[in-house]
Amino acid sequence: MRRLVILLALPLALPAQATPPAQQQGQQRQAPQPGQPGRGVLGSVNMTAADSAVKRVVDRLDFTSYKALIKGLTEFGDREQGTPRNAQANDWIEAQLKSWGYTTERVKYDYQGSPREQVFATKIGSTTPGEMYIIGGHMDGRGGGEAANDDASGTALVMEIARILAAPDVTTNRSVRFALWNNEETGLNGARAYVDQRAKLQGIEQPKGSGKYPEPKWLGMIQHDMMLWDHGVPVQWNQTLDADVDIEFQLNSAKADESAQLALKLLNANRFFATDYPAAMSNAMSNTDSGPFQDLVAAVSLRENRRLFETGRGANPHWHRATDLYVSFSDADFRLGFNAMQTTLGAVARLVEARIR
Repeated sequence: MRRLVILLALPLALPAQATPPAQQQGQQRQAPQPGQPGRGVLGSVNMTAADSAVKRVVDRLDFTSYKALIKGLTEFGDREQGTPRNAQANDWIEAQLKSWGYTTERVKYDYQGSPREQVFATKIGSTTPGEMYIIGGHMDGRGGGEAANDDASGTALVMEIARILAAPDVTTNRSVRFALWNNEETGLNGARAYVDQRAKLQGIEQPKGSGKYPEPKWLGMIQHDMMLWDHGVPVQWNQTLDADVDIEFQLNSAKADESAQLALKLLNANRFFATDYPAAMSNAMSNTDSGPFQDLVAAVSLRENRRLFETGRGANPHWHRATDLYVSFSDADFRLGFNAMQTTLGAVARLVEARIR
């Protein structure tokens, strides 16, 4: 059996926070406020010029925009695959991406004899367009509610990063692909279809000599699946004071070493660029769209909790339930997802050398 041992510093403790007045579902943790002294995960840190350039990009992320994208997705209900609301949500996602200037594409595949589709867009690298990182979230849901957390929270995260990188004064040396998977809830079918159809196309210039790469070489895949709810086990209505962003890779995979290194880059980016919540890292990634990639390229997922040891054991009472509604989550919950977005963009911006001109 292979072993991978990683020495990590423990996440830094957050200061105690005052408890606000009771709200409808009991006491809620105070949402951290940007700009407050001591709000950062690391506090004051000395950044290199390169880190400062990345921070300028990360600081463009907008909390209100993130919430609005989640809200927009929930207007389609749970977006269950195969339904008109799923198709309408796909169209809405594509329209948003196009409005930011992207050329969109669709992966078409078959699920149990019926056609399915999913949307992606790409920020093309200025100097090395034939290499890319994939940032993903699944747009389908289930449970009869709005699938606000599972997984509008992850889909909106990917879309908000896409919005920031689409700005005309933002450049990246390598490419970044934004993939909004379908059919995650039925067994990762959309992500599997993408891998089956496009893995063999990696790094092929087409037409030859054009400098265009329909499928740049994969350097890493970062998935986002349920980002909002860290309320402990057993569940309480308060967000726990030690709430954090969970970064997972799969130890039992062909690319475990590379995935662990990518997870470490995200962990370190969290400590530089996240404003309110630390991150933790574990090695039992499971049941999400990074799975089909894990034997081919470095693959990690970001979540609110560890999938097997917390979410899978009831840590989120809204999971696949009709109560997975936008109104079920507080600003503190949304800000946890926002910090995951800061973490991902911070890491990816470093990796692709994103800059504001």
